[in-house]
Amino acid sequence: MFEVIVVGGGPAGLSAALTLGRAHRRALVLDSGRGRNAPAAAVHNFFTRDGVPPNEIRAIAREQLRAYPTVEVREGEATGVAACATGFTVRLADGTDAEAKRLLLASGLVDQLPDITGIAALWGRSVFHCPYCHGFESSGRPIAVIGGEPDRIRLALHLSRFSRDVVLATNGPADIPPTTAAALAAAGIAIRCEPITRLEATGTTLDALVFEDGPELAREVAFVKSIWSQRSPLPDLLGCATFADATVEITEFHQTSVPGVYAAGDMARRATVPVPFAAVIAAAATGTVAAGVIDQDLLSADFGLPNPFAAKAW
Repeated sequence: MFEVIVVGGGPAGLSAALTLGRAHRRALVLDSGRGRNAPAAAVHNFFTRDGVPPNEIRAIAREQLRAYPTVEVREGEATGVAACATGFTVRLADGTDAEAKRLLLASGLVDQLPDITGIAALWGRSVFHCPYCHGFESSGRPIAVIGGEPDRIRLALHLSRFSRDVVLATNGPADIPPTTAAALAAAGIAIRCEPITRLEATGTTLDALVFEDGPELAREVAFVKSIWSQRSPLPDLLGCATFADATVEITEFHQTSVPGVYAAGDMARRATVPVPFAAVIAAAATGTVAAGVIDQDLLSADFGLPNPFAAKAW
């Protein structure tokens, strides 16, 4: 019987496990081994870990958790969950069960990439989604922003600070207001509206965008927008409230709509936050906060104290 089961062994889950271990809480971390940032060569914008490969950060975190005997890290994927008398029973892919008083969902998101040949092989290497994670490394290089939606236009304008050679490739007709088109022109951003057939590359290095009509566009970097889905089935099985973008709704204290279930990392966000932050350091911070709230929740239950982080009425 654990006090907390942490579903997910990424930055949010491991950071939460560290906090729980330091609080002498019996915690089980379930790690499926499929991190969202696994294709990336390095993690960026992480204080003291800028440029370090994702698997190295995970290895350091797991090694440091060995100092805390109340924390167990187990390789395996959670496939089912049910309420029980003491809290929750989580079913693992190997058929075994684990019980805990509280759950912390930190299993992350899966990226569904645009249906353009060549993108998947370059994802995390020369095709990116986040300017804070990969923008600096794109400085001074020919950049393409794929898509014609308002957020893609905003990103293209954002990246004009990083490079003087930014092209907005809308991948088909796009309704760009005249004032916005003028802003793009003033920033030196060209627009290509032809549908894109494929991305050409040498290994994992982008060479060019190939269109249905017109000349190829030589590029070294492309930014695309992915569609998210939950990596784990547990939020759906538990009946957690979610947003249209598939992220789990949480309070400022990382509580989901299901009592006793918390969520952290990029899989969850507050209603006041338009999109989840994808940065690894941000995910780690949410894991620390969520674990502290869970510890206080358990403390209140252990001694019959008022909970300072009382859940909102859903």
